[in-house]
Amino acid sequence: MNAAAPFFLAAAALALPAATALAAPSVALQGMLGKSALLVIDGGTPRTLAPGQSWQGVKVIATSGDTATVEIDGQRRSLRVGEAPSRVQGVAPRNSANKFILTADARGHFFTGGFINNRPIRFMVDTGASFIALSEAMAEAAGLDYKNAQRVTMNTANGQAQGWAMKLAQVRVGDVTIYNVDAVITPAPMPAALLGNSFLNHFAMQRNGSRMEFTRR
Repeated sequence: MNAAAPFFLAAAALALPAATALAAPSVALQGMLGKSALLVIDGGTPRTLAPGQSWQGVKVIATSGDTATVEIDGQRRSLRVGEAPSRVQGVAPRNSANKFILTADARGHFFTGGFINNRPIRFMVDTGASFIALSEAMAEAAGLDYKNAQRVTMNTANGQAQGWAMKLAQVRVGDVTIYNVDAVITPAPMPAALLGNSFLNHFAMQRNGSRMEFTRR
């Protein structure tokens, strides 16, 4: 499960986000493209859906301005661009508040969608990384003011480079949120953010075949 530092990751290591046990999905409206809604479901890759179209149990009913009406497990919700993700009430969450489960891809890597400060991001679990690691582009997409953070020197495949160290107010995977998580931002491009030990140390990890269970300590 260990991976190299973010600067040594190859694009070929990418795979589809890891699967989790099915239940009511978490849905956020990231933007509007004409009359279509740009939805982020369970922190995954944004998906464009027109009214009447469905994806992963979420159906777009109607759109207007910066809002969209969606149907989740038979219940309708009104979403607005930039608001926190919505989940239908009375339906068990996809993971408990203290646990989430990931499934490895064909290369043995664990990918998952998640959120940094309520902004969607794609993670790869890396027990060899001390901190969560992000590229500059990822940090900017998450709205992080990293250029005013502490400057640090980082070792990369091309030698040393200047990066930034900071604390993330909140990091969420599944339904588990960890606060004040140490992270580093690197100028090197990355195919996915590294979910390192500053987050993982809050969990006991148990692997069974291709499945890994993360239970909060």
